[in-house]
Amino acid sequence: MITVLRIGHRIGRDKRITTHVALVARAFGADKIIIDTKDSHIEDNVRSICARFGGDFEIKSGVNEKKIIKEWKGTIVHLTMYGEKLNKSIGKIDRNRDLLVIVGAEKVPPQIYEIADFNVSIGNQPHSEVAALAVFLDRYNVGGWQEKHFNGKIEILPSNKGKKVVSKDK
Repeated sequence: MITVLRIGHRIGRDKRITTHVALVARAFGADKIIIDTKDSHIEDNVRSICARFGGDFEIKSGVNEKKIIKEWKGTIVHLTMYGEKLNKSIGKIDRNRDLLVIVGAEKVPPQIYEIADFNVSIGNQPHSEVAALAVFLDRYNVGGWQEKHFNGKIEILPSNKGKKVVSKDK
């Protein structure tokens, strides 16, 4: 099981980026996202996408991140540009344990670096947490997310030209 923990979410400033973090988590193979700040708007948006496009992805906001981290029984990965390079750390992560991937919105508290089993950098330059999560999950899941079937009411069919959409509502 892969859970993404979004910490430092600021409702007025981060709603679009946090939504994108959730969508990337869902599409790239995570099972759940937990957001520290209560934001029912993001919950509703993501649940609406899941209802239309399928999948068993869960979202919950307003959760105490310290409690989640303290009680976590699996591996904790913190995505940060200050971490060890992805290529060096990815092979060390035990895929037989539940995974908690921490993605910050603002400056992450220093204790996260100590608590994490792995501080992983996608690159050591400023970049988007959305991109970092996508690259990490792609590597962690060895691209397997591309073959996942969501069985939704709407399905996008791969196409070199044009848009091919199947609607199963009728």
